[in-house]
Amino acid sequence: MLLLCFALSLSAQDAFRFSGQLSTWLNVNSTGDLPLWGGIRYLPQANLTLADGERGRVDTEVSANIFGTAGLHPFDTITTSGDIKPYRVWIRYSTKQLEVRVGLQKLSFGSALMLRPLMWFDQLDPRDPLKLTDGVWGVLARYYFLDNTNIWLWGLYGNGERRGGEAVPANNKIPEFGGRVQFPVPRGEMAFTYHHRVADSRNLGGAVTEYERIPEHKFGFDAKWDLTTGLWLEGSFSHKRKDLGILTNQLIMNAGLDYTFGIGNGLYGAFEQLAVSYDETPFAFSDVMTFSVFTLRYPFGLFDSLSSILYYNWSGRDLYSFLSWQKQYNNISLYLMAFWNPETFDLPSQTEGSAIFAGRGIQFMFVYNH
Repeated sequence: MLLLCFALSLSAQDAFRFSGQLSTWLNVNSTGDLPLWGGIRYLPQANLTLADGERGRVDTEVSANIFGTAGLHPFDTITTSGDIKPYRVWIRYSTKQLEVRVGLQKLSFGSALMLRPLMWFDQLDPRDPLKLTDGVWGVLARYYFLDNTNIWLWGLYGNGERRGGEAVPANNKIPEFGGRVQFPVPRGEMAFTYHHRVADSRNLGGAVTEYERIPEHKFGFDAKWDLTTGLWLEGSFSHKRKDLGILTNQLIMNAGLDYTFGIGNGLYGAFEQLAVSYDETPFAFSDVMTFSVFTLRYPFGLFDSLSSILYYNWSGRDLYSFLSWQKQYNNISLYLMAFWNPETFDLPSQTEGSAIFAGRGIQFMFVYNH
C-alpha cells in the first residue's frame, strides 16, 4: 500500500532518464572451428523516480538485452544466433537504512575478485570489460544498521538456468530463499550467507540420477581486511539431500590478496588461490582441483590502461592468459584483447560465452554509452 501511495503522488521531483550501451566486437581465433566471430549488443535502459520524499524513495529500472552473433569459417560455414530478452526489470522502495527491490535484478556479493565461491546468482567474468550478467527474478530486502552491519533477505522464483558454479539447475517452479548478515571486524568486515533451493537433475544426461526435487542447502563465508595489503577469504559449501554421486556435496575455498605498488601511476596486482572439491560424502576431499589466478593493471593516464590475467589449473597443468588494452574517449571505449589458452576450456564459474576465448586469438571491442 505504501508503494502504491508513492507511485500515485507524482510531483515535480519525479525524474525520467533514458540511457543505453551499444557494443560490437570481432574475435579472430586461429585454433577454433569457426575462426571468425562477431557480435553486436544493445542494452537500452529506462529509469524512473516515482516519488522521493521524507518517507522514502520509489524508483524503477527497465532494461533489455538485444544481441546477435555470427561465427564464420571463410567460404565454407556460417552460424548465427540472436535474442531479445529482459535484462533488468525492478521496482525499489528505499530509505536511509532500508531497501526493498522486487523484479529481475542483479544479486551479487562476496569478497573474492576473480574466482568467486559465492557466485551463486550471477555470472560475472573478470575478463569481460562490460561486466555483463543475467539477473534473477525475486525480492531482495536489505537493512543497514548505524554500525555498518547489514542484513540481506531474499526470495527467488522462476529461475531455472544454471548460475555461477552450479552443476545442477534449480527447479524453477519451486521458490528459493536465503539471507546474509555482514558486519564490521577490526580492519575489515565479515559475512555469513545461507541459501535454500530445490534442484532438478532431469535432462542432465550422463550417469546422473534424475530427480525432479532435490533439496539443497548452501552455506557461505567471506571476510576481507585492509592491512598492508588487501587480504580476503571466501568459501562455499553446498549439500544436496539426495544421492547424486560426486555432485552431492561441493566445497569451494578461495584466499586472495592485492596491493598497489608505487610504480609510475600505480601498478595494481592481485592474486587468488582456489580449491574445488566434489564428493559423495561431505568434506571427503577425494578429488580436489586447484586453480591460481594473478592479475596486473597499469594506467598510463586518465584514458589508457593495460591489464592482464593469468589462470593456472594445477590439476590439468593448463595455463590461461589474457591481455587487454583500454582507450577511453568520453562516451566511447575501445578494447583490444589477446588470449592464449588451451583449446579445451576448463575454468570454474565462467560463462558459456567464454568458449570464444579457447585457443589463441585476439578480440576487438567498440563500446558507446549514451
